[in-house]
Amino acid sequence: MSTLVSMAAFALAASISPGPVNVVALGAGARFGLRASLRHVGGATIGFTLLLLLCGLGLQTALAQWPAALGVIRGGGVAFLLWMAWRLAGDEGRLATDEPVRAPSFRVGAVMQWLNPKAWLAASMGMGAYGIAGGVGQIMLFTALYLVICLGSIACWAYAGSRLQGWLVSPRRLRGFNRAMALLLLLSAVYLVRSS
Repeated sequence: MSTLVSMAAFALAASISPGPVNVVALGAGARFGLRASLRHVGGATIGFTLLLLLCGLGLQTALAQWPAALGVIRGGGVAFLLWMAWRLAGDEGRLATDEPVRAPSFRVGAVMQWLNPKAWLAASMGMGAYGIAGGVGQIMLFTALYLVICLGSIACWAYAGSRLQGWLVSPRRLRGFNRAMALLLLLSAVYLVRSS
């Protein structure tokens, strides 16, 4: 039982802490509401769970043989964060426009996890600590537990954002919120560049 509690604590700490995926969930909840942002939440959860499972089944060992691949993933992640920050910073804060604006999709959530170095770190550290030594059964248990906790954690960020929706009716407030989210994404990208 104590191993299960330790696994859950690790999964919760890694999943609920701030990061690019959670910032996007917060912004999606604020802009589009909880229901619309659940596609992003689901995609991010499935994307991470697949990454975690594959790390447990040997992906991290294969990538260790090709360090350039990790550089490409990190570079893609930084570029994606910068693109998202640029889009948010340029948003004028108008809720009703001629162009339909959509909440981040399932696919965007899943791809974000594969471009997110925080996700790679959590997957490799988590599997190293809790999964690999226990064999396939332990890998599957850890992955299933993480799936539930990851889903709940990202959904909490989307819910928190949805609670801000009434406050963000003003274009000025929404612009300020979007620029704050853009700054957080930019800081995430800077951190990734400096830590490489």
